[in-house]
Amino acid sequence: MDMYSIKSALSDALCIKEDGYVMQELFNRFVSPYELLGASEAELIQIKGVGPARARQIVSTLKLARALNTPQEANCFIRKPEDVFQLMRYEIGHLMHEEFWALPLTTKNQVICKSQISIGSLSSAIVGVREVYRSLIQRAAASWIAIHNHPSQFTEPSQEDLQLTTRLSNAGELLGIEMLDHIILSAESFYSFKEHGLM
Repeated sequence: MDMYSIKSALSDALCIKEDGYVMQELFNRFVSPYELLGASEAELIQIKGVGPARARQIVSTLKLARALNTPQEANCFIRKPEDVFQLMRYEIGHLMHEEFWALPLTTKNQVICKSQISIGSLSSAIVGVREVYRSLIQRAAASWIAIHNHPSQFTEPSQEDLQLTTRLSNAGELLGIEMLDHIILSAESFYSFKEHGLM
């Protein structure tokens, strides 16, 4: 998804002229597509000419744009780490805080759903092993993949990421729900623990 596509969607949905002040101001304040996709109503109301109703319209249009550019999990099979990246990049890659998600999988590596486990701060998200596996058991997962974002856009794992992955993987072995990978992603790139020999 690029800025032209988002601009076109907003212009059509909101009847904002291409050269209008509101449109211009949107793209001055949010310089990348990922910043704009993460815009909140509170931020949008700061723009002259955007009231609460218009801000809600813009946020709804941006959510729709994200959804249309994200593969639907019901038809998604995970064959490689990039499949996870494409499924989740527009969901969490642009966020300015960390979120931890789980992808429960069937025996054929079909995604059952996208499960949000934890919402954190700019630099961390507290993840409980119990909460993760409760969610996976409820969804009858055969295996799963951990995903979280780094708002810094730097996807190398921290020491805490490595320790968490070990704890989660060990718990999965005991419970018989294999953790296949842990993906750290940003808007533009990802890091796979499996690909780097860490699992």
